[in-house]
Amino acid sequence: METILTDEAKKFIEEWLNPLPYVVAHTSGSTGTPKEIRLLKSDMRSSARATIEFFGLDSRSHLHLPLSPDYIAGKMQIVRALESGASLTVETASNRPLAACLTAASRRISLLPVVPSQVNGLLESPLCQRIDNLIIGGAPLSAADEERIISTGLRAFATYGMTETCSHVALRRLGTDCFSALPGFRFSTDGRDCLVIRSATLSFGELVTNDLVETACDTSFRWIGRIDNVINSGGLKISPEEIEKKIAPLFAPETTFYLTSRQSSRWGEEMVLVTDMPGPYDEISERIESVTGHLRAPKAIIFDPDIRRTSSKKIIRKKF
Repeated sequence: METILTDEAKKFIEEWLNPLPYVVAHTSGSTGTPKEIRLLKSDMRSSARATIEFFGLDSRSHLHLPLSPDYIAGKMQIVRALESGASLTVETASNRPLAACLTAASRRISLLPVVPSQVNGLLESPLCQRIDNLIIGGAPLSAADEERIISTGLRAFATYGMTETCSHVALRRLGTDCFSALPGFRFSTDGRDCLVIRSATLSFGELVTNDLVETACDTSFRWIGRIDNVINSGGLKISPEEIEKKIAPLFAPETTFYLTSRQSSRWGEEMVLVTDMPGPYDEISERIESVTGHLRAPKAIIFDPDIRRTSSKKIIRKKF
């Protein structure tokens, strides 16, 4: 298949082929201000080879990219194609992936990376069933979207990784709870129960994260939430992401909400729910408490019609 590239992709390939040993990228900004970071090309090759090995990609494979090469996920899909010898097509990023470059006569897509905001448009595409492997990253996938993807029968995975690791280091098959390590990575936890990533192939060697996890062995983990977001209410430590996952089915798919904290004279801080869904909230409050129990139920619901997100579509959590 003929290689089809956007101007952004051509620009990245020029950077990739220059004599410098690094590529300039930017962190997502999900836990602070986005910052410039230099990624070693040797690390990016190692990361790409781990994904290539996991999915069995080679020169007979075809990779498609509906993401901007300005971000690490887009850069890495191009590197995977270059490292495996696979054919590559790139389209301008939009919420309707597969609409621009591919035709009904196109061959199968061996690997397609998307972000959650592209899921609806992707599932409406007549070419959706041509995807052999789908990976979704950049932000948490909603429970409703996960169920929709599972119902299509697609082989799909949520990713775990960060710019500093040059892409994902673990994948979770949709419909399961645990992330599994890609080749070359191992996991443990520190004294805070946060994930520690060990790599035999990337230059960082060991990376301590702020992600609370449960590990059963050194090749898998269950993600709980960010330690930065933990709410300590009267000595009870609550991970808001864990509660959000439990109560998500109570809200319409188009509703945005998150759990955060506010100051409390009695408890030090207490958990509140922020949503763009207008009140009244008596009924939803009762339903939430029936799922979480009284101690882990939000003490108030706050209406915010303009919930902000990062450039990668992660919710920006405010404290009140």
